[in-house]
Amino acid sequence: MRTTDLLAFCVNALRRQAFRTFMMFIAMSIGVAAVIVLTGLGEGARRYVLSEFEALGTSTLIVLPGKQETSGGMPPMTGEATRDLTLEDSVAISRIPQVQSVAPLIIGSALASAGGRSREVVTLGTTASFFGIRKLEMAQGTILPPESADLALPVAILGMTIRDELFGSKPALGETLRIGDRRFRIIGILADSGEGLGMNRSESIVIPVASAQQLFNAPGLFRIFIEARPGANLDTIRERAVDTVAARHDGEEDITIITQDALVSSFGDILSTLTLAVSAIGGISLLVAGVLVMNVTLITVTQRTGEIGLLKAIGASGNLVSRIFLTEAGLLALGGAMGGVLLGELLLWVGRRIFPDIPFSAPLWAEATSVLVAVGAGLLFALMPARRAAQLEPVKALMKK
Repeated sequence: MRTTDLLAFCVNALRRQAFRTFMMFIAMSIGVAAVIVLTGLGEGARRYVLSEFEALGTSTLIVLPGKQETSGGMPPMTGEATRDLTLEDSVAISRIPQVQSVAPLIIGSALASAGGRSREVVTLGTTASFFGIRKLEMAQGTILPPESADLALPVAILGMTIRDELFGSKPALGETLRIGDRRFRIIGILADSGEGLGMNRSESIVIPVASAQQLFNAPGLFRIFIEARPGANLDTIRERAVDTVAARHDGEEDITIITQDALVSSFGDILSTLTLAVSAIGGISLLVAGVLVMNVTLITVTQRTGEIGLLKAIGASGNLVSRIFLTEAGLLALGGAMGGVLLGELLLWVGRRIFPDIPFSAPLWAEATSVLVAVGAGLLFALMPARRAAQLEPVKALMKK
């Protein structure tokens, strides 16, 4: 039988059993779609996290209080009290020749109120350098004044969401709001730049670091961000910063300095592994679909015993009968796989519409692999039923009919 005749025969056979064909098509589609969606979710999360860290720039270092053995993993952004780092430490680090700028940081939560409205707000205490290091843009007004970091100026910069919730449609620049038990004059509005390192900037307030120290009664710093000069060696800066702080801390090396490259490498490896893990979990659904193909094909062989006997009676070989059933399984698996790719891409598109900041997208290797595995599983699980059909004797098959 020619290949075109074989394909036409198999297509007609599948059309005659439309409901059974549809069910196997759906099973295979769901299996492939599960692999693509899970892989797309993992890949989207990986790209999102890496883009957040890359936003720090390749010349950024982060100083953490406490000596830690770390390979680049990012510690939590909130929730730890800091006592070891001081403003004097940040000033000393800024004097290292290869350092471009330094931004001390304090993070806390306080009740912000204005015009009878109030809400709990994440409040950042830092300096003007922080805006350049973190690439924060202003929608209105100006950044923090470039005065000395130890001046507790009563000025604040609001995120857009905070501005809208506390002031509504009224202008906020120049107005006064209360944060905790202190009053601040609004000098700027942050541009809406989404989330950064797990924190929504539009729902934050930025004040001078010395003001934050007084507000939260916290003399210690949470982090110190260091921006290196162009072409500077980050390893050299790290060593100089450790030595500088150690000299101020009675010779004790009680800080940890991590780089953006270390963060990207560490999180990239972790998230890539997780992506492969969830893809493997999704692959289980393909095996389930393959088992369904085998069971349905076994039932089909039993129901088409007479047809098999007739084919053999008119000269069809056992090999041809086996090819017929394998071709039907292959067509079903291929069609279901392609349908699964379309379904998976549709679901990922919906995910991107709901969460536009996260680039949900299945890599090409995942789509190609899922299609190949689906077709391979379909053929593999159809092999036993196809052999059983090939081994039927024509006389017995016709008698059974």
